[in-house]
Amino acid sequence: MEKLKVISGFMFIISMAFIIYPMIFNTADWIVYAICIVFIPIAILSFGFLSMAKGKKEEEEDKRKEPFIGY
Repeated sequence: MEKLKVISGFMFIISMAFIIYPMIFNTADWIVYAICIVFIPIAILSFGFLSMAKGKKEEEEDKRKEPFIGY
């Protein structure tokens, strides 16, 4: 889980930087479209991974007490 947090946090920071870049600098239209098509979904996905990786305290205690045995 710690590796997931680090990677998704890094992806989120990079994608937000690429999303903000065309707002600051005057770039060509096709570059703006390419950035939007690629980096907005990556930002949403990595934010979702960050929120999933946190977990609640109660869930962490339950995971320690009962190992996952499948369904």
